[in-house]
Amino acid sequence: MKNLLLVLAMLPVWASSYAMSEPVDSVASKEYSDRYDMLVSRLGVAGVGIETVLDNWAKVDPDNRKMLLARYSYYLTKGQTTVVVDKPGRKYLGNAPLFSLKDSTGANVNYFEETVYDDSLFAMALRNIDRVIDLYPHDLDLQFVKAAALLSYEKDSPDMALVCLDGMADRYYSDRGADWKFEEDTVDDEFFEGAVQEYCYTFFNIASQPSYVAFKLLSEKMLEHAPDSPVFLSNLGSYYFVVEKDTKKAMKYYRKVLKIDPENYSAVKNIILICRQNGNVKEELKHLPVLMEVSPDESERFAAKARIDALSSKKR
Repeated sequence: MKNLLLVLAMLPVWASSYAMSEPVDSVASKEYSDRYDMLVSRLGVAGVGIETVLDNWAKVDPDNRKMLLARYSYYLTKGQTTVVVDKPGRKYLGNAPLFSLKDSTGANVNYFEETVYDDSLFAMALRNIDRVIDLYPHDLDLQFVKAAALLSYEKDSPDMALVCLDGMADRYYSDRGADWKFEEDTVDDEFFEGAVQEYCYTFFNIASQPSYVAFKLLSEKMLEHAPDSPVFLSNLGSYYFVVEKDTKKAMKYYRKVLKIDPENYSAVKNIILICRQNGNVKEELKHLPVLMEVSPDESERFAAKARIDALSSKKR
């Protein structure tokens, strides 16, 4: 599967390289395409003169896919600025601080790198990616990269990104017979669920209240279409466990997961954590042997064995 989190982290690079790789049909478009590629190679995707080339290209071939992606890339990149900001907490948007300094009281102040956008230029970028999506509605790579751009723009309050992904899920499942693609590769349900889960993971990792809500709502949306998905059932368990601190509801979802996938690592591990937190030794002992089998971490398997031995000796 393509790594969508990497796409998110390198959005301008992806957009420009993707635009340059697009085929061009007409002779007039090819002339502008060649000129665009030459300028980008020398000046970068938002260099001097590129907007003029793109404007003239749009006049002769307004629906050319490469041109529209190039315009999207231009405005997205042109509107970006990287700043360093101080934020409370050890992480911001899921990232560690760039550096830390002491304030006058001796307390640590964490500084993070943040990308900010010019609103008008970002809106122009969106208009171009929206036009490409209208022309190629079954190319999921375009829709996912739009969601990534929205998430990068909104940061810890991803309302528009959620709406984008929510609508994408409805369209995908309502038209599953269509020729859905991601960068020319045919897409199936497994790919789609995995791709959406990467965004769920990002929402959860941002760790703001709005992003946690987005994580929950997107997981619920996916369960409307794939009600037996262990991934999204486990997501809801994690939401109630971590965010709401409601271990009873969390256990309900994790147990549903294990009925479908008895060796689901995430569900097994979190059930054990909840049992330990609630003092439920009997159920913890039931799941520890499974953790020993399914954990990818040797030290975790060793710790599970030690825990079994310790709890068993107390029972004797």
